[in-house]
Amino acid sequence: MVFDNDNMDEKLTLLFILEQMEIPLTQNNILDIITRNQWLNYMECIDILNQLLETNFIYKVDEDKVSSPDEVKYAITYSGRECLSHFYTHIKLSLREDIINFAKENGIKFKRSQEYLSEYTKNEDGSYKVTLRIKEPMVNLPLLEINIKAPSKSAAISACNKWSDKAPNVFEFLYDNIVDN
Repeated sequence: MVFDNDNMDEKLTLLFILEQMEIPLTQNNILDIITRNQWLNYMECIDILNQLLETNFIYKVDEDKVSSPDEVKYAITYSGRECLSHFYTHIKLSLREDIINFAKENGIKFKRSQEYLSEYTKNEDGSYKVTLRIKEPMVNLPLLEINIKAPSKSAAISACNKWSDKAPNVFEFLYDNIVDN
């Protein structure tokens, strides 16, 4: 496939971000990263994602195993890495350093946001159902799912906010005390 020179630096930037993050990212994750850091603009990024898909420099990870389009994750292909290895110097050194530092500082947070999921819904009685999940990263299936009842919206939000930090300990405790080895 031919790598179109239109927006080449922006395409390389997006490939570099995917390579440095070292995990597949959802479109929302990618858009959050690039807009928060002002590395690319929103509309340009969506167009570039589609172009990189068409040229097979990125791919959709297990698209058939997700229940919603928001859960589709993108990752860099071997061809994308090879292209990046030849042309990464087209990305300004300061931008490369910013991306590397961002990936080091935030990689775990993005990984957790994909593996440790939480949501809440209001019950008819005014309480809230809180669903806490740990997804198996490679197969995108639930490894653990817990539903609890919270008395108020603030309690439900608090439980959801705590989940990403507490999930590993909860899983370890349950596994060690329930599963026979």
